[in-house]
Amino acid sequence: MSSLRALSAAALVSQPEQALQALDNVVYSLYPLLFKASYQLEQPELVATLLERWPLPEFRLDSLLGPSPEQPQDLRDRACRVCLQACMQGLADNVRGGGPGWLRVADLTGLRDVQLQCCPCGQPLGRWGRTELLAKTCSGLQVGLPVAGRPIQVCTDLFVTDGNFEVVVGALSLGDKVPLRLQCVSLRADSLAPAQLLQVLSLVGPGGLRRLEVVHNVRLHAGHVQRLLALGLPQLTALTLPAKAFDPPPSSSPAPGGRDPLLCSIAQELSHMSQLTELSMAFSTLTGRIQTLLSPLQTPLRALDLANCALSHTDMAFLASCAHAAHLEVLDLSGHSLFHLFPASFSRLLGRAAPTLRVLTLEECGLEDGHVGMLVAALGPCCRLQELRFLGNPLSARALGHLFSALAELPQLRSVEFPVPKDCFAEGTAYPQDEMALSRFDRERYATIARDLRAVLLQAGREDIQVSTPLLGSFDPDIQETSHELGVFLLQAFKTALEKFSRALKQME
Repeated sequence: MSSLRALSAAALVSQPEQALQALDNVVYSLYPLLFKASYQLEQPELVATLLERWPLPEFRLDSLLGPSPEQPQDLRDRACRVCLQACMQGLADNVRGGGPGWLRVADLTGLRDVQLQCCPCGQPLGRWGRTELLAKTCSGLQVGLPVAGRPIQVCTDLFVTDGNFEVVVGALSLGDKVPLRLQCVSLRADSLAPAQLLQVLSLVGPGGLRRLEVVHNVRLHAGHVQRLLALGLPQLTALTLPAKAFDPPPSSSPAPGGRDPLLCSIAQELSHMSQLTELSMAFSTLTGRIQTLLSPLQTPLRALDLANCALSHTDMAFLASCAHAAHLEVLDLSGHSLFHLFPASFSRLLGRAAPTLRVLTLEECGLEDGHVGMLVAALGPCCRLQELRFLGNPLSARALGHLFSALAELPQLRSVEFPVPKDCFAEGTAYPQDEMALSRFDRERYATIARDLRAVLLQAGREDIQVSTPLLGSFDPDIQETSHELGVFLLQAFKTALEKFSRALKQME
């Protein structure tokens, strides 16, 4: 329940004109309460004015919008466009001389982009949009504005694509010439050329970067990865690399004796990252290379994504016995025939990870009815498991019922994503399925089976477990926000591929 001070702040904010007039008489300790109330009630003029006059040395969105003893509501999933634009206006006005000049740090991180926006306007401003807005705000400030004693360090999460590359590079290039000085805490890069990515990283100042996501349409090979890591990322805690990032450069030739010096160099760079605990290398061919990459790491990994990496027996045996296994909290081994090829190694890996494992993803792993008993036995010790995803596996309704009975025994489990039972498809349907095959199933039968599976959980007193079958995948706010740009990028890539094919045909003629 909100405190009397918080209720008073909300009452004042509900009358914005009176609130603006009263700000001169408000004690500084009430500004955080007034800001959160203004944000919740979507009062943009008041939000901007509060930030312009901010009388405290720090402004941190995460703590201001998060739950507190006085204001228990959590507003961090409200990436409200109107309020965030007001925040940028307030920051700009603050450094133009509108405030007392005490603000030193503005931390704009901590927002969570969700599918359903709950603010009154219902218009979100995602990470890409926030990046562009902040970059334009910084660039819009008059270069040469007197800033002695007045600079504000702005901590932010940047999302850079070809669509906002120029404005972001322009803002980062200003450095200390403007009073809003960007400090990038995390960087997501998509639809960029390798040279563009390296340029952004050099301007960001990689020494202070904590998270780096290079995804989808950034076409890296192992040579690019080595150059990227060689920039120096000592504070990095999480690294995501795009598909095929470990493929050899086109001009390279096989190394004598099977030794890959480029891979060893990458592993050496990774070993310098003493804070690295999360690593995603999905959709890269890593057959026989896992030990080379992971054994030099100085700290145990807490999150590891090796989906569709063509792992071998040697790789799985190493994973099951390495130091990382006993610390894993998030693990994705999708796209591997774990139960056909590596049953013993997989069971041993889960056994070692059981005390810490929170999220497990096993999509399209060839999990069949005959393997459910093995999976149940492996999951039994995973007492902290909260999320389990195993879409794309050919399981019958009967096998799913047996599995759900076992899942009900996991005390902290809260979310399960399960596949459409194979009973709902035509006999002989092949796995893994393409999108067209996946859409052709008996929806009425699926609804009946899904009700029965939920009933298994309800009968066990586990109504707290949410179950679903997201046929189109989980919601990704970053892709949702840049879907048009990504579509254009893919069309251009397809056009380029056709042109190369056409030239090759002409040369053959």
